[in-house]
Amino acid sequence: MKLNLNDKKFVTTENKSGISSNETIFHYFQDGSIITGSYMGGSIQKGSIVGKQTSDSEIELLYQCITTEGELKAGESKGIISKTPHGKLKLTFNWNWLNGDLSGGKSEYIETV
Repeated sequence: MKLNLNDKKFVTTENKSGISSNETIFHYFQDGSIITGSYMGGSIQKGSIVGKQTSDSEIELLYQCITTEGELKAGESKGIISKTPHGKLKLTFNWNWLNGDLSGGKSEYIETV
């Protein structure tokens, strides 16, 4: 079954090496395989996302943001969309920055209302 992110909101549940936190809200839209979105909160003043769904449960995203400190950041990620036992969508990513120190990590997000 193809999982869809259209008009879904997510909050960070795990992101040890990244800058998003449980105060960051991600809002996704999806039209066919094309994914767009925005995010803000915590140390992120404003961010945007563009990407694509590559299979029923896999996505690839490019993202960029400006932090509350005025730093411009850009990155890429590959992720898995799954469902929790309670029926909420969950996103799990391997990601890395495309500028700055080029570091990366793993992160997880859960659907919120």
